[in-house]
Amino acid sequence: MRLDDYVDGLEPDEGVERRKLAEEKSYEILDHLDDVAQSFDAAQQGDSLFGSTAPSVFVGRHGYPDVSAGILSPMETAEDAERFATSGAWYQNGLDIDGVLQRRSGLLNSNRTATVDVQDTWSGFVGVQREVALADRPVDVEIGLAESPDLDFSVDDVTTPTGPNARAESADLAENPHVPQAVEKTLRDDDWGAEGAMTYLYRRDFDVYDINRVLSAGGLGKSENRRLVPTRWSITAVDDTVGDYLRGSVRTNKPLSGVEVWVNEYLGNRYWIVLAPGQWEFELVEMKSPGSVWNPDPEGDIWMASAHEGYEGRNGYVEETAGAYYAARLGVLEYLDRIGRQAKALVLREVSDDYWAPVGVWQVRESVRNAFDEAPSHRRADELAGEPGEAGSLGEALGTIVTQLPVSMAALKRKSELAAGVQTTIGDFG
Repeated sequence: MRLDDYVDGLEPDEGVERRKLAEEKSYEILDHLDDVAQSFDAAQQGDSLFGSTAPSVFVGRHGYPDVSAGILSPMETAEDAERFATSGAWYQNGLDIDGVLQRRSGLLNSNRTATVDVQDTWSGFVGVQREVALADRPVDVEIGLAESPDLDFSVDDVTTPTGPNARAESADLAENPHVPQAVEKTLRDDDWGAEGAMTYLYRRDFDVYDINRVLSAGGLGKSENRRLVPTRWSITAVDDTVGDYLRGSVRTNKPLSGVEVWVNEYLGNRYWIVLAPGQWEFELVEMKSPGSVWNPDPEGDIWMASAHEGYEGRNGYVEETAGAYYAARLGVLEYLDRIGRQAKALVLREVSDDYWAPVGVWQVRESVRNAFDEAPSHRRADELAGEPGEAGSLGEALGTIVTQLPVSMAALKRKSELAAGVQTTIGDFG
């Protein structure tokens, strides 16, 4: 489909009532937290909480190398406990921001301070936490609490929001966890580096969510180097490592034969993905609207950030776009690996003021992944996820796309290395 035809009908639906801003939505969340407190009272037995884990864990980064090691448990009886754990199923089910916050607020983070050096520690609270993380299905645990839960939310741009938390005195398994054979293999090999173990698990169809959980709990790497990894760091580390592995494969493929443009929209974030023939390059450009999360001034300017890599990849961590860069890159590389091609790839992310609370980079990863797939049933019928537009050149593609963006071509070229290489016309300065 020609790109001009492709973008027809992609204008945002102005008839849909816009979401309320964060300060208005917060009242709904506070009401929900009242229900959470009641659920906790129902689940608590004396000074203990008994229930199934997600299975999920959380490792904080403050105070490193002495960190907060937590086990996340539903505060109500939940036969489908896995739905509380972050995964691609959230996107497939069309979970909205309210839904994410409500699910995360339903998980109690029972935690203790622990040193990150765990090596072969499998006893006590940290030992239970590690076994929970290695399991591939919910595990019944009994947790002794030292205090009542704090119901405050914690959010940032990389990790999934965390809800109530309480200091734990103890944790005991009520059943033996089921650990996948591939994970057991990585544990038995004391000389296997963490990066090699991550790619091994990925090649055996473990998604990055599963690998992140195992890495965060100190389940990967040479035995003397095994340590708890803060969740924020482990998310990016897995996306980066798996992406580097895929890039090594993709760079040996033939270049894409023509320009493809893909689009997707989710949780107030809009993505344009432009793939052009040539050797591997990747760039993410973010445009955050006034009034959106991380650009809260409703009277301010569009905030732009970008990061780029060439054929040989990057040296050093991405600062401006942080974990979103690695999550978006992974989705693009998975698609190119699947079709056996390499390309120059430009991802444009527009963050509207509908994105009133950050839910983590999982939504970036899943939005880019699913831009290349058939649209799930929850999407609007007039949107074309899973079907590409075609253009004769990168310049033609950007010239059409920029009419849909909140910035001019000149502004885009000032921020984007790939866009800057496109021939400039007098219309770019309008």
